[in-house]
Amino acid sequence: MTPFGAKLRRMRKERNITLKEMADRLDISSAYLSALEHGKRGKPTWFLIQRIIAYFNIIWDEAEELQRLAEISDPNPTIRTAGLDPRATELANLLAERIDQISKESLEALILQVRSASSRGRGMGTPDFRDQT
Repeated sequence: MTPFGAKLRRMRKERNITLKEMADRLDISSAYLSALEHGKRGKPTWFLIQRIIAYFNIIWDEAEELQRLAEISDPNPTIRTAGLDPRATELANLLAERIDQISKESLEALILQVRSASSRGRGMGTPDFRDQT
C-alpha cells in the first residue's frame, strides 16, 4: 500500500463510502480504485486527485496533504545514480534488494535520516555528494 492509497482508504472508510460508490462518482472502475488504494497502480493523475478532493469536499491543508502523498506514492520508483558518488549506487541497490526485510521502525528511522541529510544538503554547509570530477 502507498501513503496515498492508505490515506484514500482511510478517508473513504471514515465516511462509510463503499469502493463502488466512490468509483462510480469519480467515473473510474472500482478495480482501478482498489488497485490505487493497494498500491498496485502508479501515482494518480493531477486531474484525478482534484476530483477526489472535490468528492470529499476537503480544502487547504488536507487537500495539500493528499497531493503531497500522491507525489511520494509511486509504487515502482526509479533511482538514477549515474554521475553520483558510487555509495549512492550502492545504497540504491541495497534498498532495492532488501527493502522487504526492513522493519517498520527501521523504515521510519531511515526516512527521517534521509530527509534530514537532504535538508542539510547543498547550500547548507554540507558537501554535494555528486561526482565532482
